[in-house]
Amino acid sequence: MNRHALAVLEFPRVLDEVAGRAASALGAERVRRLEPTTDRSWIEREHSRISAVRSLRSGDSPWYQEPVPHLVAALERLRVAGLSWNATELLGAQQLLRSARRTREALTDERRPAAARAVLADFVQRMITNRAAEAAIERSIADDATVKDEASPALRRLRRELRASEGALIRLLEKALSKLDESFRVADMSVTVRNGRYVIPVRREGRAAVNGIVHDASATGATLFIEPPAAVEFGNRIRELEVEEREEVERILAELTELVRPLRDALEDSLDALAEIDSLHARAAYAAAGDCATPSFAAPGSGWAIHVGRHPLLLARGVEVVPFDLEMDAAERTLVLSGPNTGGKTVLLKAVGLLSAMGQAGISPTCGVGSRLAVFDDYFADIGDEQSIEASLSTFSAHLRNLAEVLASATASSLVLIDELGSGTDPLEGASLGWAILEDLTARGTTTIATSHLGALKELATQVPGVVNASLQFDAEQLAPTYLFVKGIPGRSYGISIARKLRLPESVVARAEERVPNTERDVAALLERLEQQQAELAARDAELAKLLEDARRRVQDVVKRERTVRERERGVERQSRQEARTYLLNARAEIERTLRDLKKAGADELEDKARAARKHTEQLAARQGDVIEQLDAEEAKARKRESGRRATGGLVPSVGDLVRVETLGGKTGRVLDIRGTDAQVAVGSLKLTVPAQTLVKLNPEDVEVAVAWRGDLPDVHVRTEIDVRGLRADELDTAVLQALDNAIRADLPSLRIIHGKGTGALRERVAEMLKKDTRVKQFRLGAWNEGGAGVTVAELG
Repeated sequence: MNRHALAVLEFPRVLDEVAGRAASALGAERVRRLEPTTDRSWIEREHSRISAVRSLRSGDSPWYQEPVPHLVAALERLRVAGLSWNATELLGAQQLLRSARRTREALTDERRPAAARAVLADFVQRMITNRAAEAAIERSIADDATVKDEASPALRRLRRELRASEGALIRLLEKALSKLDESFRVADMSVTVRNGRYVIPVRREGRAAVNGIVHDASATGATLFIEPPAAVEFGNRIRELEVEEREEVERILAELTELVRPLRDALEDSLDALAEIDSLHARAAYAAAGDCATPSFAAPGSGWAIHVGRHPLLLARGVEVVPFDLEMDAAERTLVLSGPNTGGKTVLLKAVGLLSAMGQAGISPTCGVGSRLAVFDDYFADIGDEQSIEASLSTFSAHLRNLAEVLASATASSLVLIDELGSGTDPLEGASLGWAILEDLTARGTTTIATSHLGALKELATQVPGVVNASLQFDAEQLAPTYLFVKGIPGRSYGISIARKLRLPESVVARAEERVPNTERDVAALLERLEQQQAELAARDAELAKLLEDARRRVQDVVKRERTVRERERGVERQSRQEARTYLLNARAEIERTLRDLKKAGADELEDKARAARKHTEQLAARQGDVIEQLDAEEAKARKRESGRRATGGLVPSVGDLVRVETLGGKTGRVLDIRGTDAQVAVGSLKLTVPAQTLVKLNPEDVEVAVAWRGDLPDVHVRTEIDVRGLRADELDTAVLQALDNAIRADLPSLRIIHGKGTGALRERVAEMLKKDTRVKQFRLGAWNEGGAGVTVAELG
């Protein structure tokens, strides 16, 4: 690729930005070596790998990059027979073995996304796993790259003896120092080491008093560091022990090196794979931070598109970036971008080049979903002032040299970026030269983006097929750029308008306007009208978008309110039924208490209390009938509302459907719940469980509105047992109360409640309900042949 063009686009700075997110020097180096390629299969593979790493990094079990030691040179030296690694290099080998093992485990962990693991599966085979070598180095080398005492028994013994000897020698020297005359001592100084020997500091005048070996002196010469005669033998022994220790350490390092040497090739492959994975981690982190979407790729001649494009270096600086959408179809080859200075034309020019180069280099470009990038065979850029005094080149000459290279080398698959085409010379000649260059590049099919102020180049799109105009919006009122890209409309220069805003003398500005050719003025007026129309369309689009968003929000509010109303209706209905059931149970209990009191009362009071009880019973019966009538009316209303909201269209009943209950003589009910082959159905105020296959689903429009009725409920087949296993607390209460009601009405002597053993929660809840129900004489757990602790038998009175 054309390195000059990539340098002009500042592509190396983008690489540095991505490399800064790597966890190792090797990973960062891999990033900095990336460059655009034309190998489409490699490009697509790299982007799929980046997407895979992004999904693994952001999953439920995030995948983090393992440390990558810089062992390239050390592994190369391992080829030399007999050469030993130092402790730092062996510690790096242990880190490499651990990182390879953990990465292999992460890429084979079935808890992570299978698709992502499949994309990165080729790395698994390149990861060495050797627990024995890893453990051997860990036992011998500490984290600070020193050999541990436990590396061998001999080393442990030597270091123990060495520490003991050093301790004894220090005590000896401290004793000798304490015996010195106060005038020979050095304040605030104690036993120290000089040239590997333990010594004491003595003033120069006290040398004779010590009469030992002088190993060093202070900078002023006033202090001497002397080894007393009594310490020499101790010092010699320590030296011998240090030599033995060093030899033992070297033996251990050589032994560990020989353990690692056979693994050299596998370690090199693992190191290479870990560096590449670190590069992918860096690129995935960059893509996530920049909210980059994975683009697709195509040949330049088939058209390309950048959506929500942003200049990557502006994003890195943290400035607010106005995104752009740029699309070129298969018939469009050249884009002429015009408009005033400081309008962002050069930034957009570089952004297009950088995003394309990043995509071809295996780096996620800072663009949005749906972007389709072209795979260019080379890049050419003539951007900025490349004036050179040494080469005797003016700015115009430097531009011409770059353009000559473009015309000599650009192909139909190349990308050419030219800033301020035709500038630096006479405008007429510059426009003619620019026209000829763009016409030539367009004819050969080269993808070209050029910026220019020259009005003549804006007419190129009307005369040469494949050329299209574009501009970046400029606020004519504020005379400030908006950086919004507009395709199909050329931009105005606003030179005279800006001069007037900057308060040049009005007479000068007016004469300047008069000297503008009529054709230029007409074109400027036309462009102004187009800009106004564009602004009006943009305002209208914004208004329509706002109206659409408002309508969408209103629909959501209506749906939410309707859902709330439905939930409230269901809640009120459930509460009403529960209150009615509680009221009836309390009424029954009160009647039973009254009857018991009557039985206990004397003959004189019997008639009065019987009369009062009958009256009270009649009142309760009337209240009960009113409650049932109210509940049935509410149910009829709910059924009418439900029939307006849904149409059945099937024969299999589901929760909420209206059904005909064949076991009740064809009565109409509503399905409350379905569990397995049984269904819970509400028929008026009665709830019962029946086989689902005995229900016939009804169309709401075919069901007559229920008429409230009073009197006894119809006779139904009553079960002597009820199975409540698997029910929730509210469902359990309803089922047990209903079964007790049916059993009392059918005059059953007992009811068998199957709740299972489990945790005992259902058994305790059933027992609590039976204790409170006065209709239950007593209850017990089932006998061994009745289900044992999984069944409660309630005897009814």
